Amino acid sequence: MADPFIHSQYDTILILDFGSQYSHLITRRCRELNVYCEMLPCTQKIKDLDWKPKGIILSGSPYSVYDDGAPRVDPDVFEAGVPVLGICYGLQEIAWNHGGKVDPHDHREYGSATISIVKTGDKHMDALFEDVSGEVPVWMSHGDQLSKAPVDFEVVARTPTAPFAAIAHRTKPIYGIQFHPEVTHSPRGKELFESFVSNICKCRRDWTMETFIDKEIKRIRDIVGPKGRVLGAISGGVDSSVAAKLMHEAIGDRFHAVMVDNGVLRADEAKQVDQMLNKDLGVNVTIVDASDLFLSRLEGVEDPEKKRKIIGNTFINVFEAEVAKLEEQAEKEELAALASGKAHEAKGKFEFLLQGTLYPDVIESISFKGPSATIKTHHNVGGLLEDMKLKLIEPLRELFKDEVRALGRVMGIPEHLVGRHPFPGPGLAIRILGPVTRDQVKILQHADKIYIEEIRNAGFYDQISQAFAVLLPVRAVGVQGDKRTYDQVIALRAAQTTDFMTATWFPFPFDFLCKVSNRITNEVAGVNRVVLDISSKPPATIEWL
Repeated sequence: MADPFIHSQYDTILILDFGSQYSHLITRRCRELNVYCEMLPCTQKIKDLDWKPKGIILSGSPYSVYDDGAPRVDPDVFEAGVPVLGICYGLQEIAWNHGGKVDPHDHREYGSATISIVKTGDKHMDALFEDVSGEVPVWMSHGDQLSKAPVDFEVVARTPTAPFAAIAHRTKPIYGIQFHPEVTHSPRGKELFESFVSNICKCRRDWTMETFIDKEIKRIRDIVGPKGRVLGAISGGVDSSVAAKLMHEAIGDRFHAVMVDNGVLRADEAKQVDQMLNKDLGVNVTIVDASDLFLSRLEGVEDPEKKRKIIGNTFINVFEAEVAKLEEQAEKEELAALASGKAHEAKGKFEFLLQGTLYPDVIESISFKGPSATIKTHHNVGGLLEDMKLKLIEPLRELFKDEVRALGRVMGIPEHLVGRHPFPGPGLAIRILGPVTRDQVKILQHADKIYIEEIRNAGFYDQISQAFAVLLPVRAVGVQGDKRTYDQVIALRAAQTTDFMTATWFPFPFDFLCKVSNRITNEVAGVNRVVLDISSKPPATIEWL
C-alpha cells in the first residue's frame, strides 16, 4: 500500500482487483490522465483504509459472480459516498449487490463489438458518456452478462447481444460497463476514463513528475531527518540510478551509494556503473565485490524462487556488513576530530536502505485469498530478511517504468542512462535456467554482450524496452569444425512495452538474427545453437524465471 504521504498530496482513485489480466491497464489509463491511483486486492475493506479515495473502480475477473467462492466486493464500497465504476465483472458485482440478475451468456463474447449510446436526458446518468454518442467500437471479454437491470439503474449503452452494455444509477454516482475501456481496442476508452476521474470524481490532475519530485524530496527529508543517513542499493539500471539521483538531491552526502558485485552481473557491469554514476550523476559509489559469497550460496540451486530469496537475503547481509564498516570509519573520523580540537559536525547513523522498487514489482508480488496468485517474488519486494536491521526507503514504489524515465529526464539525467534497458536485481542468476556457476555466468555474459552490441549497432536499442540472452538447461547436438559437439543453447529475448505489465516481442529482420546467431555460436565457447523467444506477455512474463 502506498505511503500515507502520497494520499495527503494527491487525489487518489482506488482500483479493486478481481484478478483480471487487464487490471494494471486501468491503473495506467488513470495515470496517463495525470491522476494518481492505487490498485488493491478486491478483498480490501473500506473501513480499514486510512485514506479516502476520490473514486473506486472495480476490475474485471475470470470468475462468475454466481460461482461458489467467487470474489466479492465489500458492500461498504457503495456506501463510501464516492463515485464507483464497475468494469465487466465489476458491472456484474454492482448488479449482484443491487437486485439485478447475472446469467451465463449463450456464447463467450470476446473481441470487437459496437455499443449504441443511450442518452437518457439526465445529466447525472449521461455523465459517463458525456463526450461520446452514437455507435462506438469497444472490446468485449465476458461469458456472463446482465439479464435483469439492478434496482434504480437505467441502461445508458447497449449492443444487439448485450442489452445492458452500460448502466447508471438514477441518483447515485454508480456506473457499470460490460466492455473494457482500458485496452487499446476500445479507442474511446480514454475519454470514458477522463469523464469518470475528472468530471464525475472531480480529481485534481496534478500527478506529474514535476510535482512528484518536489513532494518526494520533502517526504524523504521528513523521513530521514536532519542527520539520518541512507545506504543505497545501486545496480546501475534506470530505477536505481534515478533513485540514487533523487536521494542525492534530497540529502546530499548523507547518502552513500553501494553497488554489490554479486558475480551474476553483465560483462564489465561494475566498472561501467562506477564510471556512469560518478561521472554522469555526481554520486559517490562504493563497489563491493561479494561474488564469491553469492556464488557459493547459489551453488546447486535451480529453483528460481530460491535463487531470488538467496540473492535478496545475501544482499542484505552484505549491505549490513558495509554499514558496519562505514559507521566504524565515521566514528574514527569523529574521534580524530575531537582529539585535534577541530570543529566537526556529528553524523547520524545509517538507518535506511534505498531500493528502486517500482509499482509493477508491487502489483506482481500481491497475493490474496481470491482470484489472484503471485506470479513471482520480486527481489525488491519479497526477497528480504524478516529481521533486517535497516529500514527500507523506496521513493519510486508508486511509479511505473515510463514514469521513472520521465522523472529522470526532469532531474537532468543523461538520456543514455534514462533509456537504458532494465536489469533484474537477481541478475543473470534468473537468466541461467539451471545451476549457477562461474563457467555458466561467463558463457551468458559473453553471449549477452554480443547480442546487445549488435542491437546497438543496428539502431534497434531505443525501439526495444528490454533485450537479453538466456542460457537454457539443455544441450543440443551440433557440428563445428567438422566435429560433433554437444553444447548449450542460448535463447534471445527482446520485448516492446510501455508499462512492463504487458509486452510484445520485437520483430527483428532476418539478416540481423543470422548475424547474431553466427557471432554467438562462433565466438562463445560451449554454445552451438541459438533460438528466438517470440512470446508475448501474457501469457509469458518478460523474464524467463
